[in-house]
Amino acid sequence: MNPSTASAPSRAPAPRYELARLIAGQVCLHACMAGMRMAAPLLALREGYSPLAVGVLLALFALTQVFLSLPAGRFADRHGLKRPVGWAVAAAATGAGIAVLFPIFPVLCVSAMLTGGATGSAVIALQRHVGRAAGSPTELKKLFSWLAIGPAVSNFVGPFTAGLLIDHAGVWLGGQAADLNGYRGAFLLMALLPLCAWLWVRHTVELPPVAVHADAKKGNAWELLREPMMRRLMLVNWLLSSCWDVHTFVVPVIGHEHGFSASVIGAILGAFAIAATLVRVVMPWFAAVIVERVVVTLAMGVTAVLFAVYPFMATPLVMGACSVLLGLALGSVQPMIMSMLHQITPEARHGEALGLRMMAINGSSVLMPMLFGTVGAIIGVSSVFWFVGVAVGLGTRPAWHLRPAAPELAPPTARKTAE
Repeated sequence: MNPSTASAPSRAPAPRYELARLIAGQVCLHACMAGMRMAAPLLALREGYSPLAVGVLLALFALTQVFLSLPAGRFADRHGLKRPVGWAVAAAATGAGIAVLFPIFPVLCVSAMLTGGATGSAVIALQRHVGRAAGSPTELKKLFSWLAIGPAVSNFVGPFTAGLLIDHAGVWLGGQAADLNGYRGAFLLMALLPLCAWLWVRHTVELPPVAVHADAKKGNAWELLREPMMRRLMLVNWLLSSCWDVHTFVVPVIGHEHGFSASVIGAILGAFAIAATLVRVVMPWFAAVIVERVVVTLAMGVTAVLFAVYPFMATPLVMGACSVLLGLALGSVQPMIMSMLHQITPEARHGEALGLRMMAINGSSVLMPMLFGTVGAIIGVSSVFWFVGVAVGLGTRPAWHLRPAAPELAPPTARKTAE
């Protein structure tokens, strides 16, 4: 691969405190979206909107990212870290801020699009920066394992703090729990979180621009898929991302069929999230000995087996055990996917590749739940687990053949070093 376009890392490892700042910034921005994603639907239901309207509202958080991911990736390739994150902070703060002033359904829809799109764009810039800062493939695995902890933490921080303010802010102001002032208080906190993210990120030192040949031909993101390794990686990533959606969608339905309470179902899903977080905390310590394709293949095999037996689990304890094992398997995947993605794509196009990946994930998150619901209504919800389990099991073969040492991709987009 041409050294001017290759993705082989050649930099000293990023200082730990700088990585911690980036993770903190990611937590603040992602927590803003997570809190809005919990609070906005609750307010819509409180105001009498239908479940269909709430479903549309929730879809807007992911839908915006489908259309913004590729442009955001290209923007990050041109401008680095701080400018994309700065725009994302402004958009997220604006999105949550307008909900404070006008807590009505149309404005909540705009808020969903702004906070969702901003978070996705910032994550692409952060992932690109961290990937370029890595000094070796082992460092890639370590850094992305640490970075992957951020969304798990923010998915707790955002909804938890928003819920506290919804229940108590109205009372503090002389009203009632969960009144309109409570929601305004939650939206205000969500609007402040992106500003905290900027405080963490703004002192980050930008990496040198990527040097590319002046005669490099222009191309588009789809040319990345001409490389067989990239197609294989995107397929595997899509299959594993669908497994998260399946678990989130099907477990509440199966739990309801078994007569489990809402708190029990929540505990089962919570066990999955905790396990996914814990495995990412542990992985950096073993980054030097683990091999990406081995981890991904093993995770897919374990997931296929668990999906095959999950519908037969009839008690909360055994469903919880399956949920923990599934969290360990799926939680280990993202750092490996991110490490391989940075190794098989030209450095000048890391942002585009990350945008392509995020577009596929969010497109799946919008479409797959509707597909799961249709299939479940026709042939039973357990069949969704089995269908996806078979697909994931078949995906172990392309996963095993994922090797970072790939041929050169299509010529990268021409950019001057000065950019």
